[in-house]
Order: sequence, then structure tokens, then C-alpha cells
Amino acid sequence: MINQPFVPIRMLLARFLAGSIVFLSALAVRAVEPPGQVDHTVSSPMASAKLVSARPPSVTQTVSSERAAMVYSRIWGVDDLRLRETASGSMIRFSYRVVDATKAKVLNNKKFSPTLTDQTSGARLEVPVMEKVGQLRQTATPENGREYWMVFSNRSHIVKPGNRVTVVIGTFRAQGLVVEASTLSHTR
Repeated sequence: MINQPFVPIRMLLARFLAGSIVFLSALAVRAVEPPGQVDHTVSSPMASAKLVSARPPSVTQTVSSERAAMVYSRIWGVDDLRLRETASGSMIRFSYRVVDATKAKVLNNKKFSPTLTDQTSGARLEVPVMEKVGQLRQTATPENGREYWMVFSNRSHIVKPGNRVTVVIGTFRAQGLVVEASTLSHTR
């Protein structure tokens, strides 16, 4: 009789432990699933509302908000905007994917000189022109689904990862973009 009060407590602890294991394993499986994949086995309407398609992580890192990403897609016909330092920080690579070629023509127009302006220091970077190659940017007619890029010269390392910048190409203007660090780790 003395051990009887402990039996329900032990059973309760065993159930709690089993429930925790099931919950954590389900959480681990969900973390492995690619973003944007909808889980059709969810029974809670609150949980299923959270699983609506998600943007790739790079977009939320470079573009300040989901709303801004939607504006760039609808008005300018581009998404997956990225600004990343390259060449040990001496260049900043701006890349984007075209979703509507007619709207994105302004970004590839040779007549416009792209500029990148650091919002804190006011430093203005331009696309360098190489003697035999020309401007370090793609100017081909845009095609849906293709990624295009251009490189801004950052010789003095004024613009650093984490800085907010504005990119202007003709009438296209993207404000508040965040420069990402290079994927390769290096020390300066």
C-alpha cells in the first residue's frame, strides 16, 4: 500500500518521457524537411497555417522583409536578390533571378550605370569596366528563371557584411538590402 501512490507518478513520468521522445523526433523530422514543403498530416488548423510556402533563407537575409521581396517580384520581375562580398571583400556581387523578363529589362539595360550606395557612410560603389572584358555585369536580354549578376568594386573595403545598402539601376531602386558575408571563411 505504501508503494501505490508512486505507481501513478511513475506512470505519469513514463508517459511524459514517451510523449517528449515522440515530440522531439517529430520536431527533428520537420527540421530536415525542405522549406516550403507542406505537411499534409497536420490536424491542427493553427499548425497548418504556419506551413504555408516559405521563401528561401537567402531572400530574408538580403531583402529586409517578405513584403519588399514581393514588391521586387511584382513590380520589377525579379526575386532571390543577393548581395555578397567576394574576392576577399574587394568586390560586392549583386545577383537576382528573373521571374518576369519584360519587367526585368531595366536591370540588364547597358545604357544604365548601376550604383551601390552604403546607407550609413554614403559611400558609392560602381561596376568596374575592364579593358578587354567591359563592365563586370550581364547585359543579355533577360529570360524567365535565369539568374543574373553584376559586381561592384569595393577596393577600400568600405562596404562590409551586415551593412545596409541601396542598389540603383536606371529606374530600379532596391533600398535596405543587407550585404552577406562570403560563404568561404577567411580572416583579414
